[in-house]
Amino acid sequence: MLKAVLAHQKKPYTDAELDMLAKHCTQQEDAAQKVERRIRKSEAALLLESRIGQSFDGIVTGNTSEGVWVRIFTPPAEGKLLNGSSTLKVGDKVHLKLTSANVERGFIDFVLGNH
Repeated sequence: MLKAVLAHQKKPYTDAELDMLAKHCTQQEDAAQKVERRIRKSEAALLLESRIGQSFDGIVTGNTSEGVWVRIFTPPAEGKLLNGSSTLKVGDKVHLKLTSANVERGFIDFVLGNH
């Protein structure tokens, strides 16, 4: 397009074509990011699979109607708190016990643990 403008030629694409190309590029980027997130979740589950039953310190990263989400830092991973309390708030520090890790689905589940 720059070459066309500099050469005083007609634009190679109409505004409608540019809009369609932009939407397609955005959809492709969104799809790639979704795959990337899924791979990261499966990698974390694979890394934790052999550590089921172990305890970790973590932090609450989300509390929605679907459940409470927590993050551990060593190794870095996020999962669902199965016995989550509605009183937990984002940012609360928690002690967790890993109960399951599903590599295929990228799911990691924790319960509150004891210190």
